[in-house]
Amino acid sequence: MNRPRIGRIAVVAVLLAAGGLLVTSALQDTLTYYRTPGEVLDDPEAGRRPTRLGGEVVPGSVRHDGDLVTFRLGGDGHEITVTQRGMPPETFREGQGAIVEGRLSAGGVFESDRVVVQHGNEYGPSPAPPSGPERAGGAR
Repeated sequence: MNRPRIGRIAVVAVLLAAGGLLVTSALQDTLTYYRTPGEVLDDPEAGRRPTRLGGEVVPGSVRHDGDLVTFRLGGDGHEITVTQRGMPPETFREGQGAIVEGRLSAGGVFESDRVVVQHGNEYGPSPAPPSGPERAGGAR
């Protein structure tokens, strides 16, 4: 092989490797993982990245305090307390499967941005929390 051809192959290889690294790092920042309560509790890094936590809503654990809903998700012998600002979907029930998206706080409470509940064999998202005057109890 001649020297110019080896140089071109090396440049193409470096560009492909760099492109692969860029795609991989971009995907790692956007991926959320579906984890069980035990996996989240056993992972010291769980609070540093967005996580999807799945389990069953523990019967008797749902509490409403204004627009804050607190409940526990259980699975694989572990439970995690979850807080959700805004109302979960109408199909949200105790004893039902749910997935929450958010982060585990330093205090061990999972702070959810979104609740998705199982409806039949599918999961559906919670409605967006109200904003503006509706949230403050204003005009309806």
